[in-house]
Amino acid sequence: MSEIMEIREILNCDEISRKHLLFILKAEARSVSIVDIMDACLFMIKDSEFVQENYRREFLKSYTSAFINRIKEVKEHQTDINGSLDVKDVKEAVELLTNQEDSSKEEEGFNSSFFRIYKIISLYTTYILDEPVHPVGTPFPGGFQVKYDGKKYSCPVKERQKDNPGAVCGFCIAEQDPETL
Repeated sequence: MSEIMEIREILNCDEISRKHLLFILKAEARSVSIVDIMDACLFMIKDSEFVQENYRREFLKSYTSAFINRIKEVKEHQTDINGSLDVKDVKEAVELLTNQEDSSKEEEGFNSSFFRIYKIISLYTTYILDEPVHPVGTPFPGGFQVKYDGKKYSCPVKERQKDNPGAVCGFCIAEQDPETL
């Protein structure tokens, strides 16, 4: 396998290890500046203007914190990881994220910083950390949140969002929270 260096190049590979994916994600994360992080956070603030007011503050706190902390975590990740990944699954995730970014470029208010960070941390949490894309405690309308019971992660909106082309639920490892069906 030739050494792929960018997330999009994963679409052309026949295999990928967790170690190599982390290498790619770290390389991409290193190119994310504090200005990019601030730009992405401002985008989320502006984009949340239509989120229910009583939920907006927690939503923004959770999402901006996740963006800032996760991108920093990717950059500083030191743990040596091993193992292969199902290249088909990873390619489908990259394709979904790439398609989301490409289709959003045509929309008013497109924010490239947001999408760069979003791709990196979505792949990192799923395939490197084996955690859901949304951190435990992420709030959702109705007072629901992502949970971890010590064995599995559950999400209150997984089933309702899994076919949404704008959602990452299709490759997120969380299961549907049975309490919110």
